[in-house]
Amino acid sequence: MRLTILTAAAGLGALILATSPAPTSGQAMQPHHAGNAAAGKKEYRRYCVGCHGKAGDGMGENAMWIEPRPRDFTSAAFKCRSTPTGTLPTDNDLYNSITRGFVATNMPSWLPLSQTTREDLVAYVKTFSGRWQAGPGTPIAVPAETPATIESILKGRETFQKMECWKCHGPAGHGDGPSASTLLDSKDNPIRPYNFAAGSRFKCGSTNEDLYRIFMTGVDGTPMPSFADNLQPEDAWNLVHFLRTLQPLQTPEATLWQAWLPSHASELTPIGPQE
Repeated sequence: MRLTILTAAAGLGALILATSPAPTSGQAMQPHHAGNAAAGKKEYRRYCVGCHGKAGDGMGENAMWIEPRPRDFTSAAFKCRSTPTGTLPTDNDLYNSITRGFVATNMPSWLPLSQTTREDLVAYVKTFSGRWQAGPGTPIAVPAETPATIESILKGRETFQKMECWKCHGPAGHGDGPSASTLLDSKDNPIRPYNFAAGSRFKCGSTNEDLYRIFMTGVDGTPMPSFADNLQPEDAWNLVHFLRTLQPLQTPEATLWQAWLPSHASELTPIGPQE
């Protein structure tokens, strides 16, 4: 089994060195053509079967060594979508997931594969569940972003408290909230909340628009719900702006916050349980 893992890793390393770099922040990615499932099956057996399994059930021979567990395509529950919670993703969503990979998991970026190969993989992944006969959901509308200001960041901080985001993500967004250790995914596997201090990318993208979309579509198969019925667009953008201050990046939001905070910190109520 270790030989299988090492061989796959070596093959991927050679492929990455020989081709393109990983996608950069905000890079647009979309398929140009409908894929060929028969061709995709061959590529799936070469690149994906070790983790996702021959049946697409996430039970490949390497799966037992991987946390979080590989995606079970037979359930057709996908984390990263532009469509409402409970609906299927678009081909573009699946193509983006394959191209981008998933941060903090063993799923790498497959940008080194040709565009046609990625399109074919999308087509083949869709053969594992009969749910695809109903077709994907309709992508949600993402309104124009509101200006990032101190007022917006403070309102986003209030929303983070009000919606109890801190219970999972922690008061500082480190993924260490009081509920973090109890969370399970839809397959009853332990799952950790996102740690905003860990890097520049989110699980489903890297831009403010990506983060807005996560709030409004939810992350299906995980405890992260959709807030489409609870947040108005302006509230969601405010929350985006606040969360950007928690990352280890010099974002426009972080620059504003760092300039404002030293002379106003005493005015803030700590995030967390309120007595």
